Amino acid sequence: MTASVRQQLAFVRPIPRHLVHRASVAEVYLTDAVAEGKDRFLVAAQWPRDHALYHPDGNGCVDPLLFVETIRQALVYLAHEFYEVPLTHRFVGRDMDFEITDPGLFKVGAVPLPIVLEVAWAWVDHRPPQRCGMRIEAVLTVGDVPCGRGSLRVVAVDEKRYGLLRRRGGRPAGAAGTGGPAGVAGAGRAVQAERLPAHRVGRLRAKDSVLKSVGRPGEWDLELDLGHAILFDHPTDHVPLMVLLEGFRQLGYLQTSEGGAAVPHTLTGVSMDCLAFAELDAPIRLVMTQHRLPADAGSPELLCVEAVQSGVLLSTVSMSWTADRSAPVAAPGLV
Repeated sequence: MTASVRQQLAFVRPIPRHLVHRASVAEVYLTDAVAEGKDRFLVAAQWPRDHALYHPDGNGCVDPLLFVETIRQALVYLAHEFYEVPLTHRFVGRDMDFEITDPGLFKVGAVPLPIVLEVAWAWVDHRPPQRCGMRIEAVLTVGDVPCGRGSLRVVAVDEKRYGLLRRRGGRPAGAAGTGGPAGVAGAGRAVQAERLPAHRVGRLRAKDSVLKSVGRPGEWDLELDLGHAILFDHPTDHVPLMVLLEGFRQLGYLQTSEGGAAVPHTLTGVSMDCLAFAELDAPIRLVMTQHRLPADAGSPELLCVEAVQSGVLLSTVSMSWTADRSAPVAAPGLV
């Protein structure tokens, strides 16, 4: 990377929201992007010091899912702005992963964090113009210092092929569930009281909890609220990748924070595969398939979870949760 290319990046205002498939300007984190060479880019973003859902943790560090959302926005923006993928194409996530290599640089300071992604672009299973398969690898830098890496693979298809994909999954394109602001999609009744309390899943607001206990060890239901202004920023005919990831994250927090954990844990790595569309109007079960405790004090806890709907495996994820021994230990029951 050359310093002159980096200096071209602007952090003045967010890019147009439609170029990252967001309805709310407040949820746009990208501010600029420049080409550094063939299929290589620098992408600028600014992370908020606080956020209703992606708020800093108890040690004052940025929520790692802001990193994931920034990678998602970077791929979508580059696809439209630099590779002429039509705005009418539908984007379908295939897999993503990330790891945080220097958590110390995630500290929230006196001003919003300006960050830069060093992005490498690759075409994967690419059959234009109807089907565009793409993948990005991104290195996260704060103040020119690398502190994380991640990747995302998607396929973008025209409306006709999207309809074929949806019908193959048993749902016509454009069909949507009927969930509302206070209920589970398709349940037809308010169930807010059945959600796990926000503090048990690492969130601050009751409506941000997306887990519901089903009374069986190692299993939870994903609680959908189509009126949630961040998780469902705009109408959709299926459950977005970021909503599934939020459910996985909250389950990981629940497992690593309860049972008298000596120190708090931070999500430092994820590998996620998306195998089928998650529908809005049928229960989604999260099933923990493995929970491996650290072999030594410096090793992370590993959790493996599956999302299942109507007998169909939707997604699998493995998560690394690392003990943050520099953080103060909260009193039991407090956040």
